[in-house]
Amino acid sequence: MGWYHDRILPRVVDAACGSRGLRPWRNRVCADLTGRVVEIGFGSGHNLAPLPDSVDELVAVEPSTVAWRLSQRRRDACGAVVTLAGLDGQHLDLETGSFDAALCTFTLCTVPDPVGALAELRRVLRPQGRLHMLEHGCSPEPRVARWQRRLDPIEQRLAGGCHLTRDPVALVDEAGFTTDWVEQAYGPGPKPWMWLTVGVFHR
Repeated sequence: MGWYHDRILPRVVDAACGSRGLRPWRNRVCADLTGRVVEIGFGSGHNLAPLPDSVDELVAVEPSTVAWRLSQRRRDACGAVVTLAGLDGQHLDLETGSFDAALCTFTLCTVPDPVGALAELRRVLRPQGRLHMLEHGCSPEPRVARWQRRLDPIEQRLAGGCHLTRDPVALVDEAGFTTDWVEQAYGPGPKPWMWLTVGVFHR
């Protein structure tokens, strides 16, 4: 499974997370970002196109070298300075209180310790710094949630540890953030994968 996860899965994720139907959601989560931004789970850079001009620098944390290479074209087209600054969102080698905002999209489903990763983001944010989040998670519909629980072990094995049943809002609350706004709805695609949460939270 090492070759699959290292070489094939980043390309599958690049295609799945780059779908046209997700673009309005990415536009929503990136709106109003300003200044210096840290993004965990940078992937292949699908958030670069909707970054507003008010972002000066984006510091990316991404464990996959294949995903980072796939992002080259998007990085070249981006108006902000984009640098790679680590592989593990749970342990950021970044200065405390040094970022205006944090960006996290389709990442909390996969990291082994999502609350720990969020706590690290909270640490590196300046006072009143904001977390912009877009995640999928457990549906409020009992029938869909049952399917998510059934599919979860297969999803974790085939999708790099991705969970279908996490509650991203509860995770953000547990990490100590305060909610500015949250919106939830089904996105395009099969319901077990597409109960989406977008929101902004402050330190």
